[in-house]
Amino acid sequence: QVQLVESGGALVQAGGSLRLSCVASGRAFSSYHTAWFRQASGKEREFVAAISWSGSTTYYADSVKGRFTIPRDNAKNTVYLQMNSLKPEDTAVYYCAARRGNGIMLEQTARDGINYNYWGQGTQVTVSS
Repeated sequence: QVQLVESGGALVQAGGSLRLSCVASGRAFSSYHTAWFRQASGKEREFVAAISWSGSTTYYADSVKGRFTIPRDNAKNTVYLQMNSLKPEDTAVYYCAARRGNGIMLEQTARDGINYNYWGQGTQVTVSS
């Protein structure tokens, strides 16, 4: 069993930066593929970024590529979402998700929230123009 707790959400001006954290409890988090999703008000949840259990593979949504990164520190049971050059359209609740990894993280699988077993409660990011 893994429990995920996100933090770091805030109100920030366009062009600014934020770093979200997702801290996991439970053993063997280092064997879990992890991702960030977001959901804006009135919209469906969408994939943002994913990282494999080893950190060797990452995927990003086109809308955040070049602006966001998803590093992880397995020693701290933590995955981050570093967000730079924020835009008003990045405003959403951001969720951390995890699933046990069994080797290679396939891109199609990583991008679909249905494949994740564990979710955090979310953290609000608001970007003002």
